[in-house]
Amino acid sequence: MRKIRVDLGERSYNIVIDNNILKEIGTALSKFEFSGKIGLISNPTVYNLYVGVLSESIRASGFDLVEIIIPDGEEYKSLSSMQDIYGELLKAKLDRISALVALGGGVIGDITGFAASTYMRGIACVQVPTTLLAQVDSSVGGKTGVNHQLGKNMIGTFWQPEIVWVDIDTLMTLPRREFLSGFAEVIKYGVIWDEDLFDFFEANRDLILDLDRDALTYIIKRSCEIKSEVVSKDERESGLRAILNYGHTIGHAIETVTGYKKYLHGEALAVGMHLEARLSRMLGFIGAEQVERIKAVIGLYELPLELPSEIDPGSLLEAMQLDKKTVAGELKFILPERIGTVKIHSGVSPAEVKEALKNI
Repeated sequence: MRKIRVDLGERSYNIVIDNNILKEIGTALSKFEFSGKIGLISNPTVYNLYVGVLSESIRASGFDLVEIIIPDGEEYKSLSSMQDIYGELLKAKLDRISALVALGGGVIGDITGFAASTYMRGIACVQVPTTLLAQVDSSVGGKTGVNHQLGKNMIGTFWQPEIVWVDIDTLMTLPRREFLSGFAEVIKYGVIWDEDLFDFFEANRDLILDLDRDALTYIIKRSCEIKSEVVSKDERESGLRAILNYGHTIGHAIETVTGYKKYLHGEALAVGMHLEARLSRMLGFIGAEQVERIKAVIGLYELPLELPSEIDPGSLLEAMQLDKKTVAGELKFILPERIGTVKIHSGVSPAEVKEALKNI
């Protein structure tokens, strides 16, 4: 097994990456001082695929398992869903040394983390991500949350998991659209941190899209290493961690104005990365050739590049102004200077952004 350490003092934990390791999750959980009850939160699709092997492993290690199923979709990442989860946890009498296990993608991981951080003022959380997006990004770093109709992830906490358990084999059952959506987050790591990783995307498209396990292991491990290094230096996003938001200022706004239904998260992020690279070019921070490389790789992995015509730039700006990164009316953008290096730029006013969107 490949292990990556997220170094956060007493909140440190391991990311474990390998093939065919769901069946070993019970043994991993038995090493923690959890009480006898484990809450499992999942969605119907993932539950039907993997609950058999997971529940057998957990129960074989001596735990009682309480299963809570949340419908598929970003629209269920809500306070309404949280009420249902709290009710099930209370009825099942989970206590303060119980743990919650998130089995699924980013929505399930965020919901479960938020529930764990707030139930009885905080219980343990274990992340078992089954999508590429969750494996390389949302399961690591402790950000939890739910959406509000006015903005994405506006209600949440920082709550680190006890362990992240990544079974690469779960990607073999992932729909192609979901896989490609997750790959947007992988592209992000190449742009913000590692040009060699970006080069790998350019040279190995066929291997990656054919789900070659060696290629997947490399990109997942390297992405987790990058995120681990960033989070270890800046857990609560007071500085460096903001670079992980490249593409997200516009991307989250796109999700908000389309009601979380038109785009998967990675698809909106892909558009955001492209447009923010072009914005960086317009502001003179990056060369045209670098922007074209970013655009080409996003397109190479069959992700969208442009805003749909029905999205009004004014509505998009309004959504961006509710972004968590906005301070005193000034939007914060993570703008690439070249592939592998970005800058945090907070000197863009709403008027400048609106004009830029018109010109993009």
